[in-house]
Amino acid sequence: MGQSEREPSDNAEPEKTETDKNNQSQDSEESASQGPAKSKGKFYLPFNRLRVSSFAVITTFFATIFVTVIIPGTSFKPESDGRENYYTTNIDGDAGRGRQVYIREGCVYCHSQYVRLQDRGLGPVSRGGDFLKETPNILGTARTGPDLSNEGGKFSSGWQRAHLINPRTLKPGSIMPSFSYLSNRDLDDLVAYIQSLGNKRIQTNPYAPPEEYDKYLLRNDPSNPESVDTSSPRSVHVGKGLYTQNCAACHGLLGQGNGTAAINMVVKPTNFTLPQFNQYSDLYWFYRITEGVPGSGMPRWGETLTEKQRWYLVAYLKTLPNKTGEVPVLDRIEALPTEMRHTHQQWDPPLSDQ
Repeated sequence: MGQSEREPSDNAEPEKTETDKNNQSQDSEESASQGPAKSKGKFYLPFNRLRVSSFAVITTFFATIFVTVIIPGTSFKPESDGRENYYTTNIDGDAGRGRQVYIREGCVYCHSQYVRLQDRGLGPVSRGGDFLKETPNILGTARTGPDLSNEGGKFSSGWQRAHLINPRTLKPGSIMPSFSYLSNRDLDDLVAYIQSLGNKRIQTNPYAPPEEYDKYLLRNDPSNPESVDTSSPRSVHVGKGLYTQNCAACHGLLGQGNGTAAINMVVKPTNFTLPQFNQYSDLYWFYRITEGVPGSGMPRWGETLTEKQRWYLVAYLKTLPNKTGEVPVLDRIEALPTEMRHTHQQWDPPLSDQ
């Protein structure tokens, strides 16, 4: 039997007629118009449904921009509180132009210009009205360098100019780059801008604690039987005992910053005998003891000492500036608080009968 005479196999598909081909094409068109279909394990989204999804994504994007950017930008109009930056100084230079130099040179990348509630020692906490004239806003997002919200007037203009030209001559170890390439006009304007920062937020008392510490002063009112009289010899004696136990290792027995642990410290302990500490109020002493000093080895004693113990420490620390830590002499041991008497009395064991 020849090859042309081979019998058809049982598995062979019958030949499709012209009518079958037309019916198959019509079925394909109907299935495509009805919705998503699976072909070879893949899921195909029809064009009209894809169009609806794209429209929803785009609408959501623009709605988010409108709610988070456009509405706040047009409706937020804080009233002046008299503390906004006023770009006028008594020195040579255009502070307004200096602000543009500040932005151009990228100072905003390392320096912030806002003071939060938890930022201690940086001046008054920022308010909405402080940024009334700040367009565009240059709050900054990092503090590689110090915050400059209230920098104006802290140093002389000559110091600021020298610091811009060669920062490490005034602050050894500083990572701030040199801006010696700036023209004299740019330097003058930049210094004028720095000196204008915070010029309407001048603190009458540079040693004023945060407002939330006023409650501690009220609780230590003499009318309260649990209060501590920080001016009495009795409180000074108690405070000296607490100081010797907790503070002398770093600050020294006389508060001169020469304790045994100070040798290994990069940031040396404070010398409390210096005259500027006479300007500290009782509440500011209390605040510093409670909060510690950020960036130094002094801990937050508010975590370990009671409120009453911290007031006793205030009583003793007040005696250190311009003095040698002398403690007033007590006439009677009964003048000490009950909890401290055992440290000043000697126990003599009874004599044996033998």
